[in-house]
Amino acid sequence: MDETWLYHYDPETKKQSVEWRHSDSPQPKKSAGKVLASIFWDQDGILLIDYLPKGQTINAEYYSSLLVQLKDISKEKSRGKVTKGVLFLHDNVPSHRALATRKKLDYLGFQCLDHPTYSPDLAPSDYHLFPGLKKQLKGRHFSSDAEVIAVAENWLADNILNFF
Repeated sequence: MDETWLYHYDPETKKQSVEWRHSDSPQPKKSAGKVLASIFWDQDGILLIDYLPKGQTINAEYYSSLLVQLKDISKEKSRGKVTKGVLFLHDNVPSHRALATRKKLDYLGFQCLDHPTYSPDLAPSDYHLFPGLKKQLKGRHFSSDAEVIAVAENWLADNILNFF
């Protein structure tokens, strides 16, 4: 599991982000908009993608609700297969380390792995999945969250088999 920001506009180069304006002009907005994508996946592909609603933050309660959804999806996916449980790897942000989250993980039967130091083989989202996605979005203008989400999901659907 990992999270990443999907921006409505992310300049390809520093030159694209430079904007000429009069000294009396208002300061430009830093970002036209962004949406946080939480992506849960396993060796076979994407299990769940959640997009954080505007004005909300990921706290232990919100994250725990995602874990319940993940458990339901995992149960459906593993129908007819023998499983010995779920080994779960996520980073160590506060909402993931909160007591309520740890209790929910125990209740759901997920065995958490310690979050390792960043390296390409132990943090594959950061080194392999997200760079390709970001490259697809870079330099393009999107007018809404729905538009950037649609492009991201299409890219993930088209390229995910190569990743896994």
